[in-house]
Amino acid sequence: MEQRRIRIAAVGDELLAGMGDQRALGWLGRTLARTNPAPASLEAFTLASPNEGTEELAGRWLQEAGRRFDDGYENRLVVGLSDRDLDLDLTTARSRLNLANILDGAAQLSIKVFVVGPPPGLDPARNQRLAELSAAFADVTTRRRHVYVDTFSPLLNHEQWRTDLAANGGMPGQAGYGLMAWLVLHRGWYQWLELPEPS
Repeated sequence: MEQRRIRIAAVGDELLAGMGDQRALGWLGRTLARTNPAPASLEAFTLASPNEGTEELAGRWLQEAGRRFDDGYENRLVVGLSDRDLDLDLTTARSRLNLANILDGAAQLSIKVFVVGPPPGLDPARNQRLAELSAAFADVTTRRRHVYVDTFSPLLNHEQWRTDLAANGGMPGQAGYGLMAWLVLHRGWYQWLELPEPS
């Protein structure tokens, strides 16, 4: 029986690249480091772009991810969403549409998508707006039967997360990225990859 070969292309913002992480792993690197793909093989490519909103992401994902995909592999897409749309004054409806376009484009190519939502910051007013955006992203993703990991709700009042942000100028450090990776690993990662969960 031929070995399964999985290839992941991951698109998103600076959190996907692990900016501010002394170990330079971020949440994706930590997730991959803890993923035992056996009996399959797994390759991953991080395609991060800082300060990117959903409009830009929808415009570039296929060209960049498509260059990493190959007919000999099970091609998968990870989307790490940011809160950037709040700064760009996009309506929630527009943000929803941009994400829907990414997911529909992936579906046409039979690519399974794993979406990680934006985590909270320390500004209460901004977090109120971000709660609405995160809920919209979740709705769009789950309606299309892809996996959505909500990082906003579980981390909003998480003491370790807030302490880590405060110590790192509003960005996650090692503890924060570790918390994000834990959420990813425990909210559907193995099922999405169709791999046995570690006991």
